[in-house]
Amino acid sequence: MITKIVEMSLVQRFLVCALGLLSLFGGLYAFHLLDIVAYPDPAPPMVELITQLPGYSAEEIERQITVPIEVALSGTPRLTDIRSLSIFGLSDIKVYFDFDSDLFRDRQEVLNRLNAVQLPQGVQPVLSPWWAIAEIYRYELSGPNESLTHLKTIQDWKVRRAFKRIPGVVDVTTLGGTTKEYHVDIDPGKLISYGVNLSQVMTALSNSNANVGGNYLTIGAQSYNIRGLGLINDLDDIENVMVAEKEGTPIFIKTLGKVTVGHRVRLGKVGIDDRDDVVEGVVLLQRGAQALPVLERVRVKVKELNEGKLPSGISINTFYDRTTLIHTTVETVIDILLSGMVLVFVILFVFLGHLRAALIVALTIPLSLLFTFTMMVSVGQSANLISLGAIDFGIIVDAALVMVESIFFQLANSKTPQVTIHQHIIRAARRVGRPIFFSTAIIVVAFVPLFTMTGVPGKIFAPMSITYGFALVGALLMAFTLAPVLCSFLLQAPIKDSDTAIIRVVRRTYLGLMEWAMDRRLLVVGSSTGLVVLAVLALQLLGGEFMPALEEGNLWVRATMPVDISFDQADRLANDIRRMFKASPEVETVVSQLGRPDDGTDPTSFFNAEFLANLKPASAWRRGLTKECLIEEIESRLKTIPGVIFNFSQVIEDNVEEAMSGVKGENSIKLFGADLKLMETKAVEIESVMRTVPGVKDLGIFRLIGQPNLLIQVDREASARYGLRVSDVNAVVQAAIGGLAVTQVYEGEKRFDLVVRFLPEYRQDVESIGNISVNTPDGARIPLKQLAAITMQTGAFIIYRENNERYIPIKFSVRDRDLQGTVEEAQVKLSQQVTLPEGYRMEWAGQYDQLKEEQKRLAKIVPVSLAVILLLLYATFDSLKNALLVLAAVPFALVGGVLSLVITQTHFSISAAVGMISTLGVAILGGVLLISRIEEFRLAGLGLRQAVMRGADVQMRPILMATMGAAIGLLPASLATGIGSQAQKPLARVVVGGMLTAAFLILVVLPVLYEIIHRRDNLDKQE
Repeated sequence: MITKIVEMSLVQRFLVCALGLLSLFGGLYAFHLLDIVAYPDPAPPMVELITQLPGYSAEEIERQITVPIEVALSGTPRLTDIRSLSIFGLSDIKVYFDFDSDLFRDRQEVLNRLNAVQLPQGVQPVLSPWWAIAEIYRYELSGPNESLTHLKTIQDWKVRRAFKRIPGVVDVTTLGGTTKEYHVDIDPGKLISYGVNLSQVMTALSNSNANVGGNYLTIGAQSYNIRGLGLINDLDDIENVMVAEKEGTPIFIKTLGKVTVGHRVRLGKVGIDDRDDVVEGVVLLQRGAQALPVLERVRVKVKELNEGKLPSGISINTFYDRTTLIHTTVETVIDILLSGMVLVFVILFVFLGHLRAALIVALTIPLSLLFTFTMMVSVGQSANLISLGAIDFGIIVDAALVMVESIFFQLANSKTPQVTIHQHIIRAARRVGRPIFFSTAIIVVAFVPLFTMTGVPGKIFAPMSITYGFALVGALLMAFTLAPVLCSFLLQAPIKDSDTAIIRVVRRTYLGLMEWAMDRRLLVVGSSTGLVVLAVLALQLLGGEFMPALEEGNLWVRATMPVDISFDQADRLANDIRRMFKASPEVETVVSQLGRPDDGTDPTSFFNAEFLANLKPASAWRRGLTKECLIEEIESRLKTIPGVIFNFSQVIEDNVEEAMSGVKGENSIKLFGADLKLMETKAVEIESVMRTVPGVKDLGIFRLIGQPNLLIQVDREASARYGLRVSDVNAVVQAAIGGLAVTQVYEGEKRFDLVVRFLPEYRQDVESIGNISVNTPDGARIPLKQLAAITMQTGAFIIYRENNERYIPIKFSVRDRDLQGTVEEAQVKLSQQVTLPEGYRMEWAGQYDQLKEEQKRLAKIVPVSLAVILLLLYATFDSLKNALLVLAAVPFALVGGVLSLVITQTHFSISAAVGMISTLGVAILGGVLLISRIEEFRLAGLGLRQAVMRGADVQMRPILMATMGAAIGLLPASLATGIGSQAQKPLARVVVGGMLTAAFLILVVLPVLYEIIHRRDNLDKQE
């Protein structure tokens, strides 16, 4: 079959060249269309419900909103998890489904079930637009002479609408600023003087703000629509609303209190650099949309708004654009590829001594990659930092390299002038075609553990596996079609196959080493086995991690303050922390986000502050400073702030971790139980044990208890004596103290709440609240303190739930140590030192649980893959003995990869596993080539030793080219430090180290093993 493909390609040479050009330009165009994302969305289909009930405590939110919704959603088809958070005034519920579930069907199912939930009057859950990698663009709306309320109004009613009209933008979240409200602050003394109660005020305002329609009226030849106009337009209209009439005298709102334009009670605040209070917007990407085209449209819209559509003096200033990260990463990957391609070309030229042959092989690298991009666009597969960074073009080039070297050798050593060049090429292809095909097939089979990943790992690594698979297919096509055709054009002149000076030295040294090794077979095998044992022991020193952190060029730092901290104190701390960040010259811009936005899309409170620190390019940093050192420097300043726990991450990384675990932190322990106080007590014990584990950083408990509450417990008997129900008393508490929005004021298309409450001096402390009057049915006024017990108690601040159970999270990060070793030590210590009551349990969330799940799955799938590889090797040789020989030799090839990880102190990760697979593929390719050639010489009549030596001599150059090409080609990637290099670095280090031992294995150890194994056959034949 392979020979037929080569023959057909040579017959249709010009067609193949035309298809090659088409692949070149088509690939370039496909790369232009390719959807490149910073990070794959690892979260399963998720529907997030946000429900706000202002003024209600966490316990009430849980009881009245969270639990009823959770119960209604339980049993939803394909549901996997329900995670919720109940906090002051807000319920946030994330509903997770199977990875292969249809998100839009899931959303509809959730909405259908919400119809059956009974919630407090006026409460309506909304679907959140947020998802793990949605935040693509952040900006500040600034105006030097404008108030925060005016800026926030422009942001909400003009800028946000403009961005939402952009295709691919699902929503815009606004943080900071103050939301405009109309306030009616009532003087309770005047209510008493005029004999009016608060309920009458609210009813009057609500009834005095409406337009009506009176159908139409025909006057003459015209039809007139009839409209009754009564909407409130301004402060004067509010002031002149009549509440009641006493003896012919109207009592207006302006008689009973003050009418002002104010703002909603603040739940959050944003500061940038030295500006302590600004308005921020976050543009959210629509699921399935391509980030780069959307970002381009966003920038066009920003320019359009800044150049005339916004009021004079107001502008949009960008401080985060994911385009920068994507472009920087792509540039890093391209630089690594170009450097590697140049080095591969140099290696090929050094080994072949023939410029055109080296050029043919080098040309297959970009063509294979462009073919990959074409296929990815065709199937709708996006590229990301992991998939682009994990392409091992040193492996991709091997198929064409072996093919061209075989053709080069055939043409240079031909003794039959009458044979045409096409026939020589076909003969060369027939010799190596089978090893190339089966070796590539074996690499694909070796990738089966990655292809078959499910869940979060599958979402992260499936694009990488698909990319690698397309690249291998492209490399095979180039090797069997374009490479032979180019050889027929460029290698026609008489070819002199004389070793270059370097190869002569290498060959002479190698043959001498082979003579020595063949005479000392047991010593060679024993020492090689010792190296394998050494590598196995060294493997125990390697730490394990799910994936190396991808550098984003920023810091995302979360500050967790005491849960009972006031808004003003938290604001002062946030301002101080920003200045601490700016003390490091590497920090370009620092943004603080305190609390949450008005729409509740970030469910937290002002005990939580998050900081985005954009870093300057590494070239502008102080000499010798690394990011780890910069974090330590900043952390040393932050430690001077007592009672605040910090967690260091990056923008995308933080969102991804939160989406996967449901906790704002890199890793966490979830302690499940029922009693909040007992859970918190046990969490403190767990925290104290975790502090003794080396490598654990950013440790902290998400406290549940500690929120001071002013409890107004209605006395039912006392209220009944005055003819009052509990709801009557609570209505006064809600409206007079917290304020109640009774209607809305329209300003064109804008609308703002009109809130009624008492003047501040009548609700500022316990005594004044106790003196609030409650009207009885007979007109009497009773102080609130006679109808209710007013006390101060500590209650729940926040309540976490997962699958209908409460839990408390203990978050932590791991730095300066591997994740697996750190967690396993922590597990041992916790099992020995912490005893949990019956019904309480711990679960580990974050990267560690994903790592363990994958290790369990790999333990099952890897043996299956090895069995398939053995079958393919058997099909290659038609000999079980040779198949087992090649497979058994693979561990020798992986020695260098393991030792390189140990030497460079690189943790073992999925990226390193890909490097191991690549090394395995090259080792098998070289082994198949060598043993196939030895078998060929034996069939030609050569003796065992002679065939082994001759096969090793002939195959030395292609095997060295394959191994050294892969090693040298990935050398730049193994040393790279730029943004985007982190995913490729473990892979590259494994391949660079592994190729060195792979070359020794294939060229020295494998021939020795072959002779040992086949010596008995040879003796039997002689007998």
